[in-house]
Amino acid sequence: MPAYGFAHLRDRRHHPDILEYLTKIQGTLDPFHGRFLIHGPPAVVVEGDWPGSMVLIEFPGMAEARAWYASPEYQKILRLRADHIDGDLVLVEGVGPGYDPRERAEKLRTETPGERN
Repeated sequence: MPAYGFAHLRDRRHHPDILEYLTKIQGTLDPFHGRFLIHGPPAVVVEGDWPGSMVLIEFPGMAEARAWYASPEYQKILRLRADHIDGDLVLVEGVGPGYDPRERAEKLRTETPGERN
């Protein structure tokens, strides 16, 4: 099951460290088979408010996503971005082929109150 690193970046400040980060990040992704699917284009907001930009990186699975984030190579360059761009980063598993949201709805109907998966 693929996993994704999703970042919502706000208050971007251009700084030489950001350029260094951008030149080095792909090298940290390659050993974990990570690839950019979205990298910061302006979004067309059709509902709500979306300040900033987004990044979406795909990995073969959650193990690779976690290993990339924890890797010494990525941790070495993380501050280059984090010191200059406010944002959030989450790692999340994708859904498999044949995913049917109706099955999710049925599972939610049968859960006891307060239980969420």
